[in-house]
Amino acid sequence: MEKTCEKLSNLSIDETAEEASEHDCLKWGLPLNEIYKLSLKFYKDKSGKAVHLSYEENLKLVALTMQANHGPMEHQKLEALGVFDVIGKNRREQWATLGLMSKLQAMEGFIDLLDRLCPAFKPYVEAIKKDQEEKKKQAKIDEEKKLADLEVEQKRQEERKIIEYEKHREEIQRRKLQDALNQQTFYQFKDYAEKQFPGNPEQQAILIKQLQTEHYHQYLQQLQSQLHHNELKSTDSQKKDVMNSKEQEMSLIEEREKCDSDEESGEYAVVQPANMWTRSDIKEFKHEVMNAGGDGVIRVGHGDCLTVRVPTLEGGSSLFWEFATDSYDIGFGVYFEWSKPDTTEVTVHVSESDDELDENEAENDDEEEITSIDDLESGSQQMQQIKPTAVINRPPLSIIVPVYRRECQNEVYAGSHNYPGEGTYLLKFDNTYSLWRSKTLYYRIFYTR
Repeated sequence: MEKTCEKLSNLSIDETAEEASEHDCLKWGLPLNEIYKLSLKFYKDKSGKAVHLSYEENLKLVALTMQANHGPMEHQKLEALGVFDVIGKNRREQWATLGLMSKLQAMEGFIDLLDRLCPAFKPYVEAIKKDQEEKKKQAKIDEEKKLADLEVEQKRQEERKIIEYEKHREEIQRRKLQDALNQQTFYQFKDYAEKQFPGNPEQQAILIKQLQTEHYHQYLQQLQSQLHHNELKSTDSQKKDVMNSKEQEMSLIEEREKCDSDEESGEYAVVQPANMWTRSDIKEFKHEVMNAGGDGVIRVGHGDCLTVRVPTLEGGSSLFWEFATDSYDIGFGVYFEWSKPDTTEVTVHVSESDDELDENEAENDDEEEITSIDDLESGSQQMQQIKPTAVINRPPLSIIVPVYRRECQNEVYAGSHNYPGEGTYLLKFDNTYSLWRSKTLYYRIFYTR
């Protein structure tokens, strides 16, 4: 009979589990079905060992389990007992005394009775609860650690991508600078190599390569020395007099003209790189720019290039910029024009290309050939080849930030650059690659002393 009851208990306990799972036992702080399963396990494992109950107490507990598992007793559904099955008869009699008690009430009754009869039951439940809480706490800690490790790995991957991008960008600039210098000096070095190795093209090519490499490194050293000299002057009280001196301006232009070809005067000058970063508060930034009024919000038409000319400020040390757009990206780059500004006002110019030639020069030479290589999709900077007669009148330019497409519809792009000298910054917002879409630009520019 005991085996039969145990079998029925195992088969029936799951029938009320779903109903009891939603009924919390407030005294124990666990769902009723869970504390009931713990009480059954405790009674089965400890009965006759650590727990010693009387025959009547055992009858009451067994009757409650039968009521909890099968509901009120129905005599017609039960098998007939043997004549000598006294224990079975006693159990059925005790079961019948429970009447119409519900299964949930029977479960609660079993738990309460076991708690009263067995003082060790409550510490047993408390120990299990503590163990479960520790496991949940540890699982939460493990999950947080996993998320933190994942975030650290993502940041590392982003940093690696940024480093690779910067290396790639620097390599592209280095190659373009070296190619430009090689074009300038090729015929000069070729004549020299032909005199050194007449009739030997292989040796001539090797010598030309060596001379071009040496010239490239000397060019970089010369420009870096000049930039370092200017930085030292900026900390001295005589910086204002030096930067405003006509002799200093002319020496800088002459030096750049000697290093650069007539085709691209000053286009590849090496200056201190700009600091670039992004911010996620794009909505707040747009709101601030719109509320500030002025020209901070501009519509850049499709196929147009907008250039913001920002003269260096007397007594200033750095230029800062911030910008964002609505819905779509835009090309952005920064150039520096090495000429004394005629005004301190910031001006905005819109054209169908990024050509900075004066309109008068274009009108005086209608037959002048201009070859433009413009591939903002691949991130290449724009270069133009013009006749020497037009370049002579054009101030030298240095590339501070090449023109690339920026995802400024998602975050605010910002940057800064220390003054390399006296001149005018050209902030280019290029939409020439877009055939149909105009872009709404929000920008802000300010100085530091």
